[in-house]
Amino acid sequence: MAYQILSFLLDVAAGLLGGACLLRLYMQYQRIPFGNPVGRFVFALSDWIVLPLRKVLPAVRRVDTASLVAAYLIELAQFGLLWLATGGVGGLEVLPLLALFGLARLVISGLTGLVIVYAIMSWVQADSPLVDVIDRLCAPLLRPWRKMVPLIGGIDLSPLVFLVVLQVAAIILAYLQAAALR
Repeated sequence: MAYQILSFLLDVAAGLLGGACLLRLYMQYQRIPFGNPVGRFVFALSDWIVLPLRKVLPAVRRVDTASLVAAYLIELAQFGLLWLATGGVGGLEVLPLLALFGLARLVISGLTGLVIVYAIMSWVQADSPLVDVIDRLCAPLLRPWRKMVPLIGGIDLSPLVFLVVLQVAAIILAYLQAAALR
């Protein structure tokens, strides 16, 4: 029971911090200004790890490698702490692979959350600075699906289709992780 509680708490902390690093990476890639509440929140959560890494890891084109590596290191720390909690018995060599799978799961979870927030905000027509940021983050992700899925009764089902694709990706990822760790 103690291990499950620790695992849950580490998952929440790593999800929040790693997710902030990945959102920072994505916002910079999309050239979304950080002067909004989302940007300030992301900076507050990720500056402590991204700024030191940025001194040694330059950006590659529009990709902020420091934010990506920071998210990976957070996942690696999470699995390292869980490994220590089990008494450090075997499996140390698989921690980098587990962290890589954890990072991929974090991307899928983050995109899922982002699209759900987008869908809810589109239903209530909220007038908030967050609406513009969320819309700018989701628009490139939903654009290919909007081309394939027509409006049905004036309703845009592209977020639903994208969520289904993300869930399929999560299932495939879980299968690949199980196969890789055999």
